[in-house]
Amino acid sequence: MLSVNELYVRYGRAQALRGVNLHIDEGEIVALIGRNGAGKTTLLRAITGLVKISSGEVRYKGELLNGIQAHDIMKKRIGHVPQGRQIFGDQTVEENLILGAYTKIKKNPALVKEWIEREYTRFPRLKERRKQQAGTLSGGEQQMLALSRALMADPEFIVLDEPSMGLSPLFVKLILDTVAQLRTEGKTILLVEQLAKAALSISDRAYVLSSGAVEITGASSELLHDEKIVQTYLGA
Repeated sequence: MLSVNELYVRYGRAQALRGVNLHIDEGEIVALIGRNGAGKTTLLRAITGLVKISSGEVRYKGELLNGIQAHDIMKKRIGHVPQGRQIFGDQTVEENLILGAYTKIKKNPALVKEWIEREYTRFPRLKERRKQQAGTLSGGEQQMLALSRALMADPEFIVLDEPSMGLSPLFVKLILDTVAQLRTEGKTILLVEQLAKAALSISDRAYVLSSGAVEITGASSELLHDEKIVQTYLGA
């Protein structure tokens, strides 16, 4: 579904990504782990058109994405849940969800209403707070909203950047359980997650980034028992 080939990204003289290669098949959850500054967020932003690619290519279903604007990439049913959530704090919960479906609201308002109810079923707390300004929600509630807002665009492929960041253990479990559930809804997912053990436990395969390059790749079940991965990333 997605392939990244010899990808380089530079910020001025700084080399953020150095020849990254990866692929994701339809229906997979693939984890991307690594230390802070390894290039994980830059890779997600390169895939979704938010940073300029220096060289190499990103292909989605065989189509080259290089140079395509971020809003046009989204129209190809690619969703992005960014680090820090980036919800619209001065809008209500429901207005945030509607904004997530802005390309469809005029064409099919009944379908958008149906999708809003779907997200309220997924996260009942959002329904309880549907008229509340999003900026007043707790961190966990904002993460629910950020994920639901992305799902309102009906993506087939979703990139998630650190969805557990700053959340309590209860919300971490809820969010990661939801990510795992999305696979049963036909979603393909690329997950960047600081809690490496949790990411490996719900994913099929994983890539480990170090200094902007892929250092290790393999089945998540195998990496959970890899001595180097355990010592370096799993806190053992």
